[in-house]
Amino acid sequence: MNIKPLADRVLISPTPAEEVTMSGIIIPDSAKEKPLKGKVIAVGTGTKDEEMVLKVDDEVLYGKYAGTEIELEGTKYLIMRQSDVLAVIG
Repeated sequence: MNIKPLADRVLISPTPAEEVTMSGIIIPDSAKEKPLKGKVIAVGTGTKDEEMVLKVDDEVLYGKYAGTEIELEGTKYLIMRQSDVLAVIG
């Protein structure tokens, strides 16, 4: 895959949602909580007003409804603006 986000956008691979609860109940895809954590796969160059501070391989937290879901080669990703990222983990 060769994708390069433009301007202040980043491509994120979401961390998979939990499949089984502690009581052993399997949660269907439709009821799973949307993951709020992921890994940065690619970053844009930033804009003249906003410098790109995220880097590839950063673990990040983002808002529940942030970004646009896309699917490339059978894998789901999120593409969002850097300002939609809430924090870098670690």
